[in-house]
Amino acid sequence: MLHLRLISPATRTEEATAVLEDCPGVTNIVVLPGAAREPAGDVILCDAARESANEVLGRLKWVETEGSIAIEQVDFSLSRAADDAVDEAPGDPDDAVVWEELAHKVHADSRITWAYLTFLAIATQLAGIGVLQNSPILIVGAMVLGPEFGAVAAICFGLLHRRWHLVVSSFRTLVVGFTIAIAVTFACALVSNWLGWIDHGPLSGHEEVQFIVKPDRWSFIVALLAGAAGVLSITAGKSSALVGVFISVTTVPAAGFVAVALALGDWEEVSGSASQLAVNILGMVIAGTGTLLVQRKFWPQVGRRSSV
Repeated sequence: MLHLRLISPATRTEEATAVLEDCPGVTNIVVLPGAAREPAGDVILCDAARESANEVLGRLKWVETEGSIAIEQVDFSLSRAADDAVDEAPGDPDDAVVWEELAHKVHADSRITWAYLTFLAIATQLAGIGVLQNSPILIVGAMVLGPEFGAVAAICFGLLHRRWHLVVSSFRTLVVGFTIAIAVTFACALVSNWLGWIDHGPLSGHEEVQFIVKPDRWSFIVALLAGAAGVLSITAGKSSALVGVFISVTTVPAAGFVAVALALGDWEEVSGSASQLAVNILGMVIAGTGTLLVQRKFWPQVGRRSSV
């Protein structure tokens, strides 16, 4: 269930409540006349099944400009009325994509922030150390820490809805993020090389991490599967599944390998790991966009009457 808080101008409260009463899957409707001060108006509270959210938000789009809408996830509810509302709404909650919610999420993930750059730089350095230490555990840890899938999902959303500014800004976020992360890791590896802590041995002698620099058909297939699973995990709110996606693709490890290989001047390894990075991102974008298209076109109660 989702909990909605609407602020509506008093003159349009009846119109808003009529929409809520007409939409299947909406219950626990409460109207507090004159309770809102900024913006001024009436406060309307209700609970809605996820499957009904697109219809409700699509029909109440005007509230966004004349008042406000806030949505919260209800993790636990003891209510026969709420159970009946979920049963009344067509489809299954896990299959429903709330497109407005997804739009806000991908817009946030498409921005370049200090937190994003810091996490990506740390993850790339962990991957570089994992390569040097021949440590699959560190490689997996770097995969989980990397925050880059949010920008990939934003590209998919932008391609689906032809929001080219979102595609450009998300792609810029990926490029800037990986460039800074590789530069930081390169500097650290270069200093380590000058100090005599590392040499060319780790790049050629550790077969356990060679998959990072050997892109092949399986790399692309894994990227396709990870892209589809990642988009599904975001739209369905399955964060545990998203962790599995991070572990599946070698974007961050490939970036770490690029940085270390650059510091050691091993251009053949630079080329292979850079190709692996590009293959993974391309595969995730293709599969993620296709998955969103399927969700919008074919899944029941997905995107119905949505204005996004």
